[in-house]
Amino acid sequence: MGNRVTRGDFEWVYTEQPHTQRRKEILAKYPEIKALMGPDPHLKWIVSGMVFVQFLACYLVKDLSWKWIFFWAYAFGGCINHSLTLAIHDISHNVAFGNKQAKWNRWFAIFANLPIGVPYSASFKKYHIDHHRYLGGDSLDVDIPTDFEGWFFCTPLRKLLWLFLQPLFYSLRPLYVNPKAITRMEIFNALVQFSIDLIIYYLWGLKPIIYLIAGTILCMGLHPISGHFIAEHYMFLKGYETYSYYGPLNWLTFNVGYHMEHHDFPSIPGCRLPMVKKIAAEYYDNLPHHQSWIRVLWDFVFDDTIGPYSRVKRLCKLAKES
Repeated sequence: MGNRVTRGDFEWVYTEQPHTQRRKEILAKYPEIKALMGPDPHLKWIVSGMVFVQFLACYLVKDLSWKWIFFWAYAFGGCINHSLTLAIHDISHNVAFGNKQAKWNRWFAIFANLPIGVPYSASFKKYHIDHHRYLGGDSLDVDIPTDFEGWFFCTPLRKLLWLFLQPLFYSLRPLYVNPKAITRMEIFNALVQFSIDLIIYYLWGLKPIIYLIAGTILCMGLHPISGHFIAEHYMFLKGYETYSYYGPLNWLTFNVGYHMEHHDFPSIPGCRLPMVKKIAAEYYDNLPHHQSWIRVLWDFVFDDTIGPYSRVKRLCKLAKES
């Protein structure tokens, strides 16, 4: 991985991210992987079904007591909403309609956003490009915690609190680390989202709105599915900054667990990432990976050597916009 020095408590490296070179090597050896790139024809139908299931749930929960609202938000609705955020992640790579229909992908992401309750998709797209282009980049990759997060959330109890507050940090951190101008698509995202929220409120009252938003917050915080936030890039072993997970929760999360494969080939939809691993098995089988997102969360909280500081950082030059 090259030379390393310690600055603060992050792991600073002065090499390129590993995915660039591995992508070149794999494509040179297995050019047939290029055939896996392109849109997933099933994604739009799966996502549409999930959105309509949540709208049906809004009707079904409108007369429940508050304790059942929060129970179903955590146990059911939030799982769907978290899965939809990961569908939006895939859609941000244009895999719903292809690169030639970029606007269709943006609009469809806004549709997938509706059950989440708050506008998310347009802002996610804007920053997620940088996460791939400048993985670990200081002041560029907003997926990396701030120095305050690393310094303060360093005990088991505080790390547990940090996991619970992850949705807050993910939404506010970009505004501090790498603020960007609001785009027209973000404004459109917000107008559509709040209009649908108002329609749901008018039809069925406040409880469905709380069901949607509470589910989003709870299941992006302290929840088994949220283990992927930690599993993907937190350095459980020195020298490795991206990890995959090959367990059953991939069925609910559009294969986001195939994260090494995804960063190597971000234009390949999640449904085909297992094929990448199968074709180029010698590049992945011997790399460290996770078996359980629940175990990832447990280790993160109780292992003193792991915390918000357990991330690789690098200095990156800004690429010229095409």
